[in-house]
Amino acid sequence: MGRTLENKEQVVADLKEILSESQLAIVIDYQGLSVAEITDLRNRLRPTGTVCKVTKNTLMRRAIEDNATWQPMTEFLKGSTAFMLVKDDIGGAIKAYQDFQKASKKTEFKGGVMQGRALNEEQVKAIANLPSKEQLIAQIAGAINSLATKIAVGVNEVPASLGRSINEVPASLGRCLQAIAQKQEENA
Repeated sequence: MGRTLENKEQVVADLKEILSESQLAIVIDYQGLSVAEITDLRNRLRPTGTVCKVTKNTLMRRAIEDNATWQPMTEFLKGSTAFMLVKDDIGGAIKAYQDFQKASKKTEFKGGVMQGRALNEEQVKAIANLPSKEQLIAQIAGAINSLATKIAVGVNEVPASLGRSINEVPASLGRCLQAIAQKQEENA
């Protein structure tokens, strides 16, 4: 029995909601995958904040028809299509899919969409090679910490240099007085 109009409208609404929260959509041909294999893919993607949807192309087309960000996806809506909608960890999601692809060898990459642009497989792989969010945060924190340390050392050096200079004054004065006294003894 087919879906009712009300059921289809609910699926389209759900897709619109998931798309509104997503940063990247990856479209694959899932033909030949068993239910267990699709479940395995979903389980691999879940920790990355990614939803894997298998839905009719016409329902996805309706979900993206008024959304310019996802419009490029229409060129991939042919054949048996699954959609990986990535919310958080883009690199982790792509790597999870690549690991699944190596294990199953049954899916075919159709394309990706990010920020209103269609992406090919090489572009998606390049995104996967970017540092993760945690790595970027660690790099920024390290740079900020390094800068703060350099400022602290510089600020601390000002009074230390001043102290060394002040300590040097009596010693210099003593050497000057000693040199004057020695000069007077030689002249006398």
